[in-house]
Amino acid sequence: MSHSVKIYDTCIGCTQCVRACPTDVLEMIPWDGCKAKQIASAPRTEDCVGCKRCESACPTDFLSVRVYLWHETTRSMAYVFCYHFELDDPLIQLTENYKWIHFFDFYWRFGIDGFSLGPILLTGFITTLATLAAQPVTRESKLFYFLMLAMYSGQIGTFSSQDILLFFIMWELELIPVYLLLSMWGGKKRLYSATKFILYTAGSSVFLLLGILGMSLYSSNEPTLNFELLTNQSYPVALEIIFYIGFLIAFAVKSPIIPLHTWLPDTHGEAHYSTCMLLAGILLKMGAYGLVRINMELLSRAHSIFSPWLMLLGSIQIIYAASTSLGQRNLKKRIAYSSISHMGFLILGIGSISDTGLNGAILQIISHGFIGAALFFLAGTSYDRLRLLYLDEMGGMAIPMPKIFTVFTILSMASLALPGMSGFVAELMVLLGIITSQKYLLITKILITFVTAIGMILTPIYSLSILRQMFYGYKLFNTPNSYFFDSGPRELFIAISILIPVISIGIYPDFIFSFSADKVEVILSNFL
Repeated sequence: MSHSVKIYDTCIGCTQCVRACPTDVLEMIPWDGCKAKQIASAPRTEDCVGCKRCESACPTDFLSVRVYLWHETTRSMAYVFCYHFELDDPLIQLTENYKWIHFFDFYWRFGIDGFSLGPILLTGFITTLATLAAQPVTRESKLFYFLMLAMYSGQIGTFSSQDILLFFIMWELELIPVYLLLSMWGGKKRLYSATKFILYTAGSSVFLLLGILGMSLYSSNEPTLNFELLTNQSYPVALEIIFYIGFLIAFAVKSPIIPLHTWLPDTHGEAHYSTCMLLAGILLKMGAYGLVRINMELLSRAHSIFSPWLMLLGSIQIIYAASTSLGQRNLKKRIAYSSISHMGFLILGIGSISDTGLNGAILQIISHGFIGAALFFLAGTSYDRLRLLYLDEMGGMAIPMPKIFTVFTILSMASLALPGMSGFVAELMVLLGIITSQKYLLITKILITFVTAIGMILTPIYSLSILRQMFYGYKLFNTPNSYFFDSGPRELFIAISILIPVISIGIYPDFIFSFSADKVEVILSNFL
């Protein structure tokens, strides 16, 4: 045979390649005379059929030049996209407008403004890296990648929709891929978590649909679904409050906002880590995007009424989720609760109704999208090696896995808002937005800032606790069955690709503000 199998020196003994091989080419042999530690060997390379399933199954070192080219091509397309976007224009740009259903006057209408540009670029970036992270998936891998791209399409469509009914269709489109990714490639309780996810999100979408139909049909001989026309539409205060509550329920589930958050830890605890990257990096941000795009921009009077309650919920959420995170044994669930805590800053920024606070919330969308995705990726790579998720069973990983330890440490510092990282700038601006807001009394601003500061104190406690339990000590290092190998080029490439923008935005946040500031001024002009 012309095919051959090459065994790399970073084999971690996970046996995934042996299980994936359709022939008997591969087998596990003792490493360096130690029967407790085994690595893959290919004694019968002449029988190799060249299917490459072993390479796809390996969680470590099979990174080809095509992967680099693919990522660079995607990034170059994003640069071209940004080049054609005019930063000084807060209006909708790069529009596509086609009449879809003539009877209902329904348009296939897409466009981008300064608010949607950041989430769109974040979605493309994280989806590309999540696809690389999913390389070890071998069972129904084509379907897995198809569902990831279908989810990507729904997310991009949500961020760029300029028709409110099209927004709903794209909002629903990404639910089915997430459900299938959870139920087919999840953990032992995958069906429970997938069912809980779909019940929460689909149930809340009923309120979204009712609100959309009500807004489009009110006080007009011809229904309007255009976002631009709906921006100038006025409603009676009571009706606007009803619409606002319906949209708030839908977006509070997706964000999530307590007490509608319980689906998230279960979902993250069972999902494959590449799916977790998309959930934490993008899906949660769709709820915050909807709050600004619909609740804040289209229903400004109702938002002024409800903003104090949003501020209260946001501050409570930061403390509650941070405290709950401390009590989680499961690594992925602890990171999930930390995501809920960080989403509290988004709620505070949206509720502040201030230029600084809303810009900080938009920056937090981008910042936490990178940090959350990276933390779940590193948690998944650790699970590939240890097959452990409970923190009290881990320990001693720093010495044999220095690369993973270094990257995890840096991202943990970014999560706790260390100066020089993107999270620091975002959270600082949200706090400044609260203090400088003209809507609230001084005593109210002091109380909210004080409560939020308590939550910020809890953040380094659970972040540093993860580092201590995973990487320090000798619990696993001294056991006879322990064998650790550091991250390979593929894993290191993904981690560094996320780490670079986290540091870059922390050093130069004006890159984000350059395309969001003008749109923020337009949104806040409705509150004058």
